Amino acid sequence: MMSAMRTPEGVTVTLVRGDITRQSADVIVNAANSSLLGGGGVDGAIHRRGGPEILAECRKLRASHYGKGLRTGQAVATTAGQLDARWVVHTVGPVYGSSGSDPSLLASCYRESLRVADEIGAKTVAFPAISAGAYGWPLDDAARIAVETVRAARTAVEEVRFVLFDDRAYEAFAAQLG
Repeated sequence: MMSAMRTPEGVTVTLVRGDITRQSADVIVNAANSSLLGGGGVDGAIHRRGGPEILAECRKLRASHYGKGLRTGQAVATTAGQLDARWVVHTVGPVYGSSGSDPSLLASCYRESLRVADEIGAKTVAFPAISAGAYGWPLDDAARIAVETVRAARTAVEEVRFVLFDDRAYEAFAAQLG
């Protein structure tokens, strides 16, 4: 399954049903937790498949600039280790229903990830559905925020790929591309 559209800025936005750790892209975005030290879901899968190099760089970040962890809505790049990518951009999505369930924080994850991708010269970026899993953000709303934010972004990235793990997520994102 695949759907596509172009943004006003000329970015091709595609949807893919699959495993983000199997994507070939300049950047694979990690829906990280604030510790940057791995976790469950997409975060754990990226750390497992990418290997110890990713965790080693995350530990260096924690020892220097991010001693208290990465704040919700921010993004930072590391090596991609053994993934078929040049970099992993880690971003911390908000947990729905807590004090961090402000939609602007979820939008910031996408904007900041694209800003970091621009800084490192990436042309292709693969995103998961940030906050739509364990962090409990309602899937339809998460898809709307993701697609609207990418559609409005000013970026040099040429392709944004939303990599959706199941049919339900794919359909929610496809409805937003319509």
